[in-house]
Amino acid sequence: MFYERRRSGGKTVLNRWWLVGILLTITGLSLIGCAATPRIPANVVLRDVHNSGYALAFGTASTTFASGGSEGRIRLWSLPDAREVAGWTAHNGSLQGLQFLNHDREILSAAYDGILACWTRDGAPLKRLVTPSPITHMAVDEPGALVVTGHSDGHVRLWHLADFSLIHDLSLHHGAVLAVAYHAPTRQLASGGTDGQVFRWRLEEQPRPLPSPPTNAQDLAFAPDGSVLMGSGWFKLFRWRLSDESLTILPTEHHGMVKSISFDRDGRYLASIGRHTDSAVYLEDTQTGNVLKRFQPHELCGTTVLFSPDGRYLASTSDDANVHLWDLQNLLPEQISFVK
Repeated sequence: MFYERRRSGGKTVLNRWWLVGILLTITGLSLIGCAATPRIPANVVLRDVHNSGYALAFGTASTTFASGGSEGRIRLWSLPDAREVAGWTAHNGSLQGLQFLNHDREILSAAYDGILACWTRDGAPLKRLVTPSPITHMAVDEPGALVVTGHSDGHVRLWHLADFSLIHDLSLHHGAVLAVAYHAPTRQLASGGTDGQVFRWRLEEQPRPLPSPPTNAQDLAFAPDGSVLMGSGWFKLFRWRLSDESLTILPTEHHGMVKSISFDRDGRYLASIGRHTDSAVYLEDTQTGNVLKRFQPHELCGTTVLFSPDGRYLASTSDDANVHLWDLQNLLPEQISFVK
């Protein structure tokens, strides 16, 4: 029976579980209504391309992009049709960094198996280095012939791009490095780790700590003009003004960890992707954290979001094994999306 009646002091009393059911039904309908949020669908969804998507890179001409997954495979795609043009197993661990080189004729990869490797576009190996520790993140300056890697042993290592010879080995973090960033015009570097610390320095300087954010910095990115370092953590964005190293905490609409961020080419906007709860992809104002556009979320935890160099494309990937690609010059109409 849906409910029961019983007598108590001459009055009919409804079973309390019936009342609980009514309240839960009303609450559920309310939550569904609140979750109906307009989102911009991806122009292209590449499904089941990796066990879990971990890394993305665009070619300098924005005519090709690459994706890498937890299974160690690299796949190359043409733009704007997102047709696969190459793919190969490159590593025995998850891809943690990808970068096109030599006018997009080569690609550099870094992975949790500790290997730094360079490949032709069809997957032929060019050079390879076994580093001392699993690689957790990578930044590259091709004109400066520099590779920066963060590692699970807390070290940040700098390598010559030409031959992978070691330049510096910096023991900075008490725990794994979560993110590294490099700004080539000003020769600035930054790193963040599971110890909660964020360091910033120039190539000719010693690293020094920035004011610590309230949670670990999951990702770091320099603004295109080098004046600001942005970071992401649980629920929040972090903005360090580098002229005085002051820290501002910005709220977001994310309901959990903000896993990855990417500046647009003008530095006015920031793309972000959530790791937990929402898996949402947003375009945000770098001054306020306010959401300007809401994109199609992933079905599972987000891992990486990235603008193309020319600003035309935005790509994201996640544990759902899919890659989402938006053509920002030809966005589709918003649709109602029921988010988690």
